[in-house]
Amino acid sequence: MMSFPDERNDAKLRDLVDRIEISELVSRYVILLDTQDENGFDDSWPGSIFTEDIRMELPIGTYEGLDGLAEFHYRAKSKFARTHHLSSNHSIAVDGDSATVRCQMITTHVHPLSRPDRNSRRALFRIGGHYEAEAVRTDLGWRFRRWVCRVTWHEGSGSVEVY
Repeated sequence: MMSFPDERNDAKLRDLVDRIEISELVSRYVILLDTQDENGFDDSWPGSIFTEDIRMELPIGTYEGLDGLAEFHYRAKSKFARTHHLSSNHSIAVDGDSATVRCQMITTHVHPLSRPDRNSRRALFRIGGHYEAEAVRTDLGWRFRRWVCRVTWHEGSGSVEVY
């Protein structure tokens, strides 16, 4: 018996692959928030995540475009000794060559020690909320054109505005 391609299954497979690629894009960005400069300052990483016309809305302000975006992230992160970003519950709706994304996030920021002492505990600043994004398919793969961080709660020493 001859087998014919099932267009419905092809569409389902394409949707599944797109959603996996976008979820991996979220994960790459969240990991880069913590690791981007482990080997020295790198101003090229945003191009692997965002479009040229990216618009970011974060508690520390709005940023548009790729130029200077690595420096913007670097300055925000440099206020802390370390950061630890987590994302989960990636909800992704693909519509052709664009997609809307929402995922939960929890972030821990570790303050530098004011007095270096092996027994001192570092103060933490934590925030929780969600990310909202718009992704688009490009020649280089999926990239974010819009990225928004919505803070629902925060605790510890710090301010959402300095994050």
